[in-house]
Amino acid sequence: MSPAAGAPRPIGSAGRARAWAELLRLPALFTVPGDALAGAAAGAQAPNSRTLLAIGSSVCLYEAGMALNDWADRAEDAAERPHRPLPSGRIHPAAALTAACVLTGTGLALAARAGRPALAVAAPLAATVWAYDLALKHTPAGPAAMATARGLDLLLGAAATTGHPGGALGPAALLGTHTLAVTAVSRRETTGGAPLAPLAALAATALLTRLVTGRPSRPPAGRREAATRGLPGTTSVPDGVFSCPTARSGDTPARTPAEASATALRPALAAAYLATAARPYLHATLNPSPPLTQRAVAGGIRATIPLQAALTARSGAGLTALLVAALAPLGRRFARTVSVT
Repeated sequence: MSPAAGAPRPIGSAGRARAWAELLRLPALFTVPGDALAGAAAGAQAPNSRTLLAIGSSVCLYEAGMALNDWADRAEDAAERPHRPLPSGRIHPAAALTAACVLTGTGLALAARAGRPALAVAAPLAATVWAYDLALKHTPAGPAAMATARGLDLLLGAAATTGHPGGALGPAALLGTHTLAVTAVSRRETTGGAPLAPLAALAATALLTRLVTGRPSRPPAGRREAATRGLPGTTSVPDGVFSCPTARSGDTPARTPAEASATALRPALAAAYLATAARPYLHATLNPSPPLTQRAVAGGIRATIPLQAALTARSGAGLTALLVAALAPLGRRFARTVSVT
């Protein structure tokens, strides 16, 4: 007699590990650390131990969302994607739900360890993740909820690193816009037939590329901490321009090597973002079949990393931007064996 549908199948340790890697979408995990690092850069501070705690919190909350997503969609996946770990019986639904709960608790604990400002951002982030998976995913508010979660994740890095996430609102909005576009495309990845969503995503990608290539207004060195606190007396200057205490009025302040390298990196990273996302979006627009729509979603997910790197460089942190960009090849390597959709 064949086993009941959805019943766990006996598998070895290697098969079990692969099943969990698929459930948690391991390649997409490499898109997470860049949120906190971009948030730290937006606060004009180098990453510190609290940034690492924010990264750990983000990873846990992200993976909690992945496990909860498949638990909530297990009936739908049984019809549309029976190969997924839960409908195929490789992971029991109760195990996935337990993992989501444990990962959420761990993520909040790590955020609390990073300080009250970080916990104040992580708590609504966790609530948004659960609300999306359990209630909002299949409603018109779904893409906006996912975008909110990604923006909050970047703010978590800023809050943990500097204690004041306000300076990271701009980068969070840009990253959230990208996430909104990807999520809108993903809503039709199993059925296809909707060219408008990938077309809108393509337009959003072009706009974001233009915005991250431009120069943001930033406070001069020595006053950035005051600026993030909203104190008076701060001024805005082009990205990478530092004030010099001995400079005369009208002089052009010098830039540090780090700021100069970030300025040079920004166009290249923005171009990498455009190249990663635009082509699959265009293909899905011309032929919105399920396979091409799924490729567009995968491309949009992969493009998150060069976008994070470009945002980090835009904030003047060239070395950190390179570190974020280095996560992209790792994600591509794992994507060859584990699907992100």
